[in-house]
Amino acid sequence: MADRGYFNPALQNAQQAVEKTLKALILENDLEFRKTHSIQDLRGILADVGVDVGLTDEDCELLDSIYLPSKYPLGSALPDSQPDREICESCITVASRILSRARERLSLAGGNPQGQK
Repeated sequence: MADRGYFNPALQNAQQAVEKTLKALILENDLEFRKTHSIQDLRGILADVGVDVGLTDEDCELLDSIYLPSKYPLGSALPDSQPDREICESCITVASRILSRARERLSLAGGNPQGQK
């Protein structure tokens, strides 16, 4: 999407990928699930039980800034600037890193992250 200039959807997809991955890790660790879209809050729930997902404060701030504006866009998915290829690639890189870490954790926990039987 980002390579075709669809920056808002690319940002929203990256945010959603991280959010859903963190929620999967919360469920996998039998932690209390609560309704939130905050990457910072979800990271905190996991960190409280020693699960480091590799997100920095800056990653969380960026991804949290995307959720509402990208879900209900009136213009930019970012509150203070217009999205561009660079910021999209940065968010996609963060999402890819978190997905890789989650797959590793699920493999170690005996999960089946690839959907294989």
